[in-house]
Amino acid sequence: MKSAITVTLVPETRAGPFVFSEGLADAFARAAALGFDAVEVFPSSAAETDGDELAALCAQHGLKVAAIGTGAGWVRHRLRLTDPDAAVRRRAVEFVAAVIDLAARFGAPAIIGSMQGRADAPVTRAQALGWLREALEELGPRAHARGTILLYEFLNRYETNLCVNTAEAVDLVDSVRAPGVRLLCDLFHMNIEEADIAAALRHAGPRVGHVHFADSNRRAAGLGHTDFAPVVAALREIGYAGYLSAEVFAWPAAQQAAEQTIASYRRVTAGP
Repeated sequence: MKSAITVTLVPETRAGPFVFSEGLADAFARAAALGFDAVEVFPSSAAETDGDELAALCAQHGLKVAAIGTGAGWVRHRLRLTDPDAAVRRRAVEFVAAVIDLAARFGAPAIIGSMQGRADAPVTRAQALGWLREALEELGPRAHARGTILLYEFLNRYETNLCVNTAEAVDLVDSVRAPGVRLLCDLFHMNIEEADIAAALRHAGPRVGHVHFADSNRRAAGLGHTDFAPVVAALREIGYAGYLSAEVFAWPAAQQAAEQTIASYRRVTAGP
């Protein structure tokens, strides 16, 4: 498994669960100095992201792009893949498609998290899940054709009412009639919804495409009560070799959160 840390380029999310927020150059320099393998990027949009700068920073610091998020589609542009307005759903798909194209340049996946939306009356959960499935069936093949994957992140009950646990997310992904879609398993959300995180990961098995490495309180690993030993053991059991990426609060500050994350990563992944 490999280490990654998050940077947001969206001013509205500076207080959110992202470690770095002072730009790409700052994030890459600090991640490299601490020994991370990659940086996960949360941009305002694909069009507002300088791909050449990102490529230059990867080359300069010997780092990879772990993933690129699409959450600004909701936070900044109010786009959801399950919006009752078909025109909004179409713009949401186009927003994600552009992020997929950007991410594929770096061999990285794109993430669908908050852009999945939720079912609010008069839209039923079944109807919303149908629209979400349609979007995944369109976007997954786009990622696959570009040599990467699309990550679907299931969220806790306070952030969505679509898929809130691993079993529901597995059912959704298994129902998608197209290649290229995997699961993003966020340990913070799983701490809320799962009786046994390790068992849930084993149930997801090869569908796991990315892991957000966060403690129970969404601080850096080691600052809450999550027991990471069985989690890492389960990931090894299913053959997961991807990133443990810190989507956590910059608490008490970014540098300390980053230092805590890399120390915890090394501790929990040490040994066979």
